[in-house]
Amino acid sequence: MKKLLTNILILTLSLGFSIGMFAQKNKRAAVTCGPYVQCVSETGFTVLWTTDVESVAWVEVAPDDGTHFYNKERQKFYDDRGNGVLPIGKIHKIVVDGLEPGTTYRYRIMSKGVVAYNGSGNVEYMKPSGTDVYRGQPFRISTFRKDCDTLRFDIYNDIHGQDSLFNVILSGARENNDFVFLNGDMTSNIAKEEQIVSMYLKTAAKNLNGGVPLFASRGNHELRGRDAIKWFDYFSTPTGTPYYSFSIGKYFFVVLDACEDKPDSDIEYSGIVASRQYLQRQEKWLKKALESEACRNAEVRIAFCHVPPEAKGWYGAAQMCERLVPHLNEAGIDAMFCGHIHKWRVAEPDGSLSNAEFPVICNPNLQRMEVTATKNSLQISTYDRNGSNTHNHIVNLK
Repeated sequence: MKKLLTNILILTLSLGFSIGMFAQKNKRAAVTCGPYVQCVSETGFTVLWTTDVESVAWVEVAPDDGTHFYNKERQKFYDDRGNGVLPIGKIHKIVVDGLEPGTTYRYRIMSKGVVAYNGSGNVEYMKPSGTDVYRGQPFRISTFRKDCDTLRFDIYNDIHGQDSLFNVILSGARENNDFVFLNGDMTSNIAKEEQIVSMYLKTAAKNLNGGVPLFASRGNHELRGRDAIKWFDYFSTPTGTPYYSFSIGKYFFVVLDACEDKPDSDIEYSGIVASRQYLQRQEKWLKKALESEACRNAEVRIAFCHVPPEAKGWYGAAQMCERLVPHLNEAGIDAMFCGHIHKWRVAEPDGSLSNAEFPVICNPNLQRMEVTATKNSLQISTYDRNGSNTHNHIVNLK
């Protein structure tokens, strides 16, 4: 009798496991954030999104030629972070390349949830899930043009996790922006990586609808919290670091990272901030980036950094003046956009605040800055949560 009961128990457990496995296989991975598009260039872009379960993922791309997405098998691009082995995870980064400049493409994201992955390498999957292109529409994205006379971009910074207000400010944005820039301190800290999504990134991705390029800098508050090191998991840059450059036609942009605003030894950082070597590497990279053909041949050169340079200011701002600004001066940067101080400020290149030979414009917190750039000027306006126009400024270019 004892043996019979044992066998029944084993059979029951096995049956329950099989039923559970069958149920899991009939589920589909759900998208929890995105997609959003980064690293857009003349020949490609990177698509990012997150899922509720660990999955393998890919992107299917089609020309915007009027054919139905199901007209033929579309080109597939896979996550290549595994260097030939597809990563299994909840964060997906797919590089799409080999495209034509100034051209619109359609794409859909696909995920296949993983039910089990045993030691021998056998993988059990859920049903595939992806963008609805049967009754719905694929996402659309345009590669950057080789030539463009006018650029339009919006800047947001110092949201500090106030996602509901961020959504209100975003909802009033103008249409047809060339890109959107998040200029740091979108959270107050990153105690858990889920905050990156819940406090601003999901809202940003929804508003950009997988088609407006998203660029970002890291603010000093994004160096704080147990999961601060995971900030970069949700962003992609051409350099693989928080400092990088990109070009759109005649416009050259450089994105810098001033790190924390106080010395590394400050008690607030609990001994886990070590920015000296990092800033030295960034300085070496910056010098080379500014000597590049893309920078030298540009007609307009713009810098982004969360912390504005200020010679007599806090440590991070003073380090900007000492290490990075001299190289920007030499390269002929036309303007820098910053945040951090939570108020509107235009620091003219008169030596009163820093050694910058270009204007430094700070966007207030919880406001949208709209910039329209031509080879002759930068027209700048800011708007508060009520949609009221709070500041206007024009930078006349050389």
